[in-house]
Amino acid sequence: MSSSLNPACSADAATAQIPCVFAAENVTKTYEMGEVEVQALRGIDLQLFEGEFVVLLGPSGSGKSTLLNILGGLDTPSSGIVRFRDRELTAFDDAALTRYRRDHVGFVFQFYNLIPSLTARENVALVTEIARDPMEPGEALKLVGLADRMDHFPAQLSGGEQQRVAIARAVAKQPDVLLCDEPTGALDVHTGVVVLEVIDQINRELGTTTAVITHNAAISDMAHRVITMKDGRIGTMHTNEQRARPSELQW
Repeated sequence: MSSSLNPACSADAATAQIPCVFAAENVTKTYEMGEVEVQALRGIDLQLFEGEFVVLLGPSGSGKSTLLNILGGLDTPSSGIVRFRDRELTAFDDAALTRYRRDHVGFVFQFYNLIPSLTARENVALVTEIARDPMEPGEALKLVGLADRMDHFPAQLSGGEQQRVAIARAVAKQPDVLLCDEPTGALDVHTGVVVLEVIDQINRELGTTTAVITHNAAISDMAHRVITMKDGRIGTMHTNEQRARPSELQW
């Protein structure tokens, strides 16, 4: 890609010509629980780049979900600055954050959050009806390999199929970024690989910037870049010279 970086983004030789999607600068998050303060993030500096597949790795309580929620506009930091492209997310009001989530971000969570009384197609249509430039619900479901399950209700689908409906719902609005929080956490190994293959396909074929939270170190082999977190801080960061396919992961 030939676009220049946002000035807020630093770059090395590998990313010098790739546009920056997110830039977080000295981001902190403190939750007040009665008289106790819990520091979830302690001065995070991070950049994510266009088309990148990033795995955020770390134990429960390390701050992964808090960071992802802030990047996705579901939460706001206590201090610091977060930019999405050339816009400062941390300056947005609630209405602007709602528009940002609707127009730019697809979310996938550990639990599928499907509406039981709606078919797979109807669950996806909930998003496409409010998106700016959506896919057809059927097209999104075909993308995740559910062409023959569109008119089934969640109770008629396996866990892996329900998660693929959730992914179809997330990508149907054609978001700039796909943020996944433990997307295989409730699945067995075989089904988890199927779900990861769908997420990998979306990143490779659509070029959607993708961040996946996990505590499963095996998943890190399929990323461009792996970021480990501990105690609300970024610990290590490394780049994979070659990305593994989900079927090649050593669980």
